[in-house]
Amino acid sequence: MPIDIVCTLRKIVRKSAKDLCFRKTHKIMPPILCLDAYSDEIVSATELNRQSGRILDKAAEHPVTITRNDQYFALLLREDMANLIKGVKQSKNVVKILSTAFSLLRGDNISNENPYAWLTVFDLDDIQDFISELTKAFSLIESTSVNAWDLIGSIIYEWHESAIAISSPELANAFNDETDEVLLTKPFLDNLA
Repeated sequence: MPIDIVCTLRKIVRKSAKDLCFRKTHKIMPPILCLDAYSDEIVSATELNRQSGRILDKAAEHPVTITRNDQYFALLLREDMANLIKGVKQSKNVVKILSTAFSLLRGDNISNENPYAWLTVFDLDDIQDFISELTKAFSLIESTSVNAWDLIGSIIYEWHESAIAISSPELANAFNDETDEVLLTKPFLDNLA
């Protein structure tokens, strides 16, 4: 099963690399601009100056690339840019946590300094379940109907909370406590007005 997940991650990376943006003249744009985030629509800085309203309307619908000399600029909604930055940051975290999980599956020792060392409390079957759950959520990123980043954050949070509960001696003692339960009696209500 982990091999399937690795293959899925490789496909995602390869797809992103293949989805390069091309100028209308079929010249390759700089790699920094070769993301799905940018459309093939390219306008010059002069055109932006002359028709700013029309181009801003287009940028409200999808990103637009503005060219000036040999430079390329992105024009897009601020919230879209915030989502792109969030995606980059969260992608890095997903890669780090999956790398830690795969290391555990290989039997590698994980340092206590690793921010995901909490994964060590789970057995190998649980680690595989975690990897599967996380990669399924990651595959929903391109879906517009689901906020995959929130789902990914929730998955990591829930697994982390479970790890804390598993490793908590206080919680283990509470579950193993043999204290006799005392049944509560029905409350007696005096004359209520």
